[in-house]
Amino acid sequence: MPAPYRADHVGSLLRPDSVVNARVQHLQQGSLSATELRQIEDDAIADAVAMQEAAGLQAVTDGEYRRAFWHYDFMGGLTGLDLISRDEEEGVQFDGVKLPPVFPSITSKLDFPEDHPMLDHYRYVASKTGVQAKISIPGPSCCHFRTAPADISPPEYRDAQVLLDDLGATYAKAVAAFYAAGCRYLQMDDIFFAYLCDPKHRASKQAEGLDPDWLIGAYADTLEKAIANRPADMTIGMHLCRGNFRSTHAAEGAYDPAADAIFNRTSIDVYFMEYDTERAGGLEPLRLLPKGNKRVMPGFITTKTGALEQVDDVRRQLDKAAQFVAIDQLGIAPQCGFASTEHGNSLSADEQRRKLELVVQVADKVWGGVDA
Repeated sequence: MPAPYRADHVGSLLRPDSVVNARVQHLQQGSLSATELRQIEDDAIADAVAMQEAAGLQAVTDGEYRRAFWHYDFMGGLTGLDLISRDEEEGVQFDGVKLPPVFPSITSKLDFPEDHPMLDHYRYVASKTGVQAKISIPGPSCCHFRTAPADISPPEYRDAQVLLDDLGATYAKAVAAFYAAGCRYLQMDDIFFAYLCDPKHRASKQAEGLDPDWLIGAYADTLEKAIANRPADMTIGMHLCRGNFRSTHAAEGAYDPAADAIFNRTSIDVYFMEYDTERAGGLEPLRLLPKGNKRVMPGFITTKTGALEQVDDVRRQLDKAAQFVAIDQLGIAPQCGFASTEHGNSLSADEQRRKLELVVQVADKVWGGVDA
């Protein structure tokens, strides 16, 4: 049965030591060839797929084992966008920690290349599973939100709408390319809608001369341009959170400013929405989800700690969500990936596995199965 499912997960998984060590040996020490690294990643991904299948999931990912970041690796593979490391500057601030100093830079007209490496990433994971393979990529807003105005070189892109129009066209090519590669379940990690619900991030964009409410609408329209023409048998998911670097966060605020745009200005099929702390606000914005086949996966299960939630507690939270949206339009997933960057979150691989088993257990109890 194709997606959506009642139990799912955002996508990234804790990197096993074999992958961590191999990437250090290849990227930093130069003692391991690209071919040798690829084989180690291949073997680890096959193991990760088996773990997800054993947990009872019907959609599996490659855990993002070949990436350093959930977003930058994809972005750096686009034509016209480069990743620059500037050690003299500090990386993005999270709660008490900072990302490594990597900065996207738009150097020329954007496009999606036919040989983008993540197409092969998808093909490999799909070859290793008997259930549905899913791949997540950053949504188009990431390329705008995360690129400083000073790092946007083409003069025409000083007009934000021109840049967003090109992003929409670039991502439409990406969607078509993933479909041609066999992908029928593609996820857009478009977390900056949630950031634009945070007063400090709204103020930051206002300081750049951008109206945050205009941005929310423009981002939604850009995303819709990217996915509007995908074939009917392709499911598109969307993930929203407030940052998750080594179990820390970078934003807070309820979904109210963005809910109508993401639910009603896009044809997204499945919404993975962070709901594990009070930082996400209340469930009231779910009332704006239109009746029909769209589905919300409220993230009542955290990936930031290893403490295991209880099935009955999660069920009670789903009952609360059902006050605003029909239970048939709900599922369950963890609030974020387990390793948005290669550094990973503060929990063990065993705790991660039990969290994935938990989403399946909840789905069985509430809906009678993962694909009910």
